[in-house]
Formats: sequence, structure tokens, C-alpha cells
Amino acid sequence: MNPFIQTDQFNYIRFQVKKLVNAHSTSSDQDVIAAVKSMVTENVFALIPNLNDEQRQMLQSITMVDDKEAGEKFLLQLKPFVIPFQVTEQGIKKLFPKVKKLKVPPLEKLDLHEVVYLSWLDQQTNKKYLVYRRAGKLLGIEGSFQPMNQKGVCAICHRHSEVGMFSVREKGKAFGTFINRGNFICTDSQECNNNLISLEKLYDFVDNIQK
Repeated sequence: MNPFIQTDQFNYIRFQVKKLVNAHSTSSDQDVIAAVKSMVTENVFALIPNLNDEQRQMLQSITMVDDKEAGEKFLLQLKPFVIPFQVTEQGIKKLFPKVKKLKVPPLEKLDLHEVVYLSWLDQQTNKKYLVYRRAGKLLGIEGSFQPMNQKGVCAICHRHSEVGMFSVREKGKAFGTFINRGNFICTDSQECNNNLISLEKLYDFVDNIQK
């Protein structure tokens, strides 16, 4: 069976697993547990349309999760069927043709099954780069990044975490003027990736900052 789960979908399923584990650990009422199982199953099946019988059977086994160990085992079995982020160093460099000597992170050291979007910070320039896929195309955006050393809500994953200000600067309509647009995002992009359960949130961030 070929990979059929996107990384953000896998993250969503992981959160559904947590709901099941929590239900079993906090309630002995079988009706409550059955209701949570039904809700979780419905959520997972609605997440990925057009499942075949083999895929549906694999995801159906989420109902067997009754503790943390079983949840981890289920996710471990599921992970090989996550579609890895498709990217090459050459492909990344083409996204930022104006950046000389672009420092691309070592892709071979990354688990691309855990990447919804690729991001890294150039410490020398305080430039942060985001690479993502949309409608089958590889796209990129660069901006300045200023860590805030405080917690806030990330505009990409909508979770409470250590954040910094990501901002872009564009030329205004009048000569010599500029427009700055920015928002708070996770300082730790891997943590942000792990928390991202919807591509819509990522796309909204990019669209708003590139208006």
C-alpha cells in the first residue's frame, strides 16, 4: 500500500489518538468511551476522502487504542504511510534566486514525514525562510525574524508557544515608500510543524502576509 496520509493529517490523527487515550484514562463509563470512539472514527474518516478498503481498515484500528502505549503503537504503524515532503536543495534555491549563497538546511538529516512546511533561520542575516507546497507547486517566502522571548499564539499552527515576529517588506505604490506586514509565528518551526493539523492555517498566514 502506497503512502496516502499528508503530514498535517497525521498530526490531526495523533490528536484524535490523544482524545481516545484521555477518555480511557478519565472515564470508566463505557457509553462515554463508545461515544468518543464513534466521534474519533468519524473525524478520521472525514479527514481523508475516497479511502479504499485497505486504507479504511488500517484507520479503523484506531478504535483499539485504549492507552498511551497502544496509541504510540498505532501511530508507529501508520507513519510509513505518511507522504514525505517533496523537496530538493536545487528546488529550494530556485525559489530564492536573489539570495546569494543561500544556506539550505541539510535535508538528509530531516525526517520529511514530519514536515508540513520547511523553515529555517539564517542567524547572520536574521532572515527566516519558509518553503511549502500548494496545488502541487513548491513555493517559498522570506522575511525578517525577531524572537520575542515570550509566549503567544502562532499565526500558522494557532498554538500557544514561544513566538517571534516574521515580517516582509514590500515597495509601496508611492516612490520611496515601503509596506511592512508581519505576524507572530513559532520560534521552533519543528514544534509548529508537529502542531499543524490543517493546511488552511498555513495558507491563510501566507496569503495575509503577501497581500
